[in-house]
Amino acid sequence: MKQIRPNVYSVGAIDWDRRLFDELIPLPEGTTYNAYVVKGSEKVALLDTVDPTKSETLMGNLVSLGIDRIDYVVAHHAEQDHSGTIPEILMLYPGAKVVTNAKCRAMLIDLLHIEADQFLVVEENATLPLGGKTLRFIYTPWVHWPETMCTYLEEDKVLFSCDFFGAHLAESSLFVADEPLVYEAAKRYYAEIMMPFRPTIRKNLDKVDALDIEIIAPSHGPIYDNPRFIVDAYKDWVGDDVKNEVVLAYVSMHESTQKMAEHLIDALIDRGIVVRPFNLTHTDLGKLAIALVDAATVVLGSPTVLTGAHPKAAYAALVANALRPKTRFASIIGSFGWAGKMTEQLAGLISNLKVELIPPVVAKGHPSDEDFLALDKLADEILSRHKAIGIAR
Repeated sequence: MKQIRPNVYSVGAIDWDRRLFDELIPLPEGTTYNAYVVKGSEKVALLDTVDPTKSETLMGNLVSLGIDRIDYVVAHHAEQDHSGTIPEILMLYPGAKVVTNAKCRAMLIDLLHIEADQFLVVEENATLPLGGKTLRFIYTPWVHWPETMCTYLEEDKVLFSCDFFGAHLAESSLFVADEPLVYEAAKRYYAEIMMPFRPTIRKNLDKVDALDIEIIAPSHGPIYDNPRFIVDAYKDWVGDDVKNEVVLAYVSMHESTQKMAEHLIDALIDRGIVVRPFNLTHTDLGKLAIALVDAATVVLGSPTVLTGAHPKAAYAALVANALRPKTRFASIIGSFGWAGKMTEQLAGLISNLKVELIPPVVAKGHPSDEDFLALDKLADEILSRHKAIGIAR
């Protein structure tokens, strides 16, 4: 339990040991489940709860703070790492009302079986006075679910942003202490969770810019006492500009695709293009997602397995397709033994990407001199595309 502003406290939990989220997302630095108490002269509000595995920590913090009454539990987002302890809170504080929007109310009824009469539904820009503290509710849909909202504490100029601006990072510091560390964690979080919703996030950033904010308190990671640091980072990430970079995600079975990947890496470097290679047999999904945020070009490399793409290459394609980065160009390299439709399959798996597909380079067996020359030509084609959009010389 730590104070953010007078009568505004952080009461959430640090999860030092969690290493996987949604059974999918790596958490190399753990995470936090941030919850906040705002005490007015008349009412007390709890903003979000914690993952049910950490409910004892939340309860202990509330006891330490001397909270014997909660009037409102603000639910910004229905996902259980924020909402999962609401039923327990309602049992301990039976007079509390769950404050949220209509979409979130419906989800919480489905997910947690909270009774319908325990809710107070609020509209966009509605205010809730607590006595010297006023909560204003800002709808921010699709960061990253359709029901997500934020709360602005008017008197203290604090934005409680839920997953918006979050970072999976377990740290003992309440506020950002190491900007490069937090930047990397926040970019990973954006890449893995927020990137598919870039157009909507841009609109929500406009709402944030219209507020006079001194502190951003997200639901994961440290609190930002320099809001421009994270807001400007998001503006960069959701913008349309790409960098003179190629993400090369590949897997190789008998070194043929490996040799092709190595040759292409060297060819791209020789042409002044930054290459970010990922051998998919031991790639951190989060690192790959981060690289996709800015890269102008993605190249997938795969051998042919039973006439199709290697499953790891197909998985990488599915990940890229789901994350929808602002990548402009894509290509495919690889090899086959007798026949197959590896390139057609991989191209079909990235249909969500708004990219120009540069003709693939596929070798029969071990790559020949002609194949290596074709890879040089592919590097030339990538350079030409990058020059055409003004990111390479």
